[in-house]
Amino acid sequence: MTEVDVFISNYTLVDPEIFQLWIEGHTATEAVAILDKKGLGKQTGASLELIASDVLDHYRTYSLLEKLLINPNKLQEQLAFQIEPRTRQMLIEKYYEFDDDVVRELLGKKLSSKNRKDLDEVSEKTGKPLKSCRRQFDNIKRVYKMVEEIPGSIMENIKSSFYVSDDLARKYASIVFLAAIRFETSKKKLNTMTFPAWKRCCEAIMVQWTYKLTGPEYYDTEMDKEFLLELRELKVLLDREKEHKQLVCITLKPMLLQKSYLELDANFRKYTGAIITLAATLHRSRDMKNLFVEFSLILDLFRTGNWTSHDLQQFFNAYSSCAGELDVLRNDSGLKSCWEKFMSVVGVCMVVMYSPP
Repeated sequence: MTEVDVFISNYTLVDPEIFQLWIEGHTATEAVAILDKKGLGKQTGASLELIASDVLDHYRTYSLLEKLLINPNKLQEQLAFQIEPRTRQMLIEKYYEFDDDVVRELLGKKLSSKNRKDLDEVSEKTGKPLKSCRRQFDNIKRVYKMVEEIPGSIMENIKSSFYVSDDLARKYASIVFLAAIRFETSKKKLNTMTFPAWKRCCEAIMVQWTYKLTGPEYYDTEMDKEFLLELRELKVLLDREKEHKQLVCITLKPMLLQKSYLELDANFRKYTGAIITLAATLHRSRDMKNLFVEFSLILDLFRTGNWTSHDLQQFFNAYSSCAGELDVLRNDSGLKSCWEKFMSVVGVCMVVMYSPP
């Protein structure tokens, strides 16, 4: 008779590599082929049949764990699977991770069952398995539904509800913020914006333009309406256009390429008019929704002048600081603070979004 050694344990084994393949949406058969191609059989001496059996066993375990990963609170409290804290954290983090390309395709779409059924196009466009796209869609919807009505910091609420890392919570916070404000994200002019670019812009807006209050009524998905109304007062800068231009040109002449400097000298009125007009209209929800479209239209003015990204950064630094030296802002601390909050976001977003011609 053949002797068989059997070891029984209630400790749940998690293979990070196989779990990653499961997370990515690969079937068990595909996972076996990938592992075989990597030379797992040669490294361990295991036959292809043994590898397949092991993968299937892991896949069955992960399918059972998924019911708990959907609600991380249950994973923390359950007793059916004996999982050490470090592994448990890895499972949650990996399950809620997402691909930037997939999320970029989902931005602006309603988190409806209809759109979930239409993820084939997202899968084809990004090259990610449909199962992975559905997991990411469901996770975004789950996070959004959980935190949209909870007051306080979006990031902290996501961390406490889903036990994810600070970095991943910040990414989800940007997605929730985009959805809450309903920014236009799908226009053709915005197609070149990657998810990291959207995240960087949203973080700047959340820091500078949302309410910074404490208490049960505080939501950082709400724009500071008083601040947005005060932005209308910045139209006074149009009356100081010549003085503003002179200060900016003096500051930038040693820094800019000659071509960019000539463009600045010839088109300053066009540039400042577009920026100040944007500030004066952001109190209207329609204009706030189209914020990034307006950013793109302003950037078209700089593309026409063949500005480099470096020169554009220099311009916004000087444009912002020189306005603060004008008496209309220097003698009004409230309006100056309003200007600085406005330009801190405009400068970041414009430079992040800009792609030279």
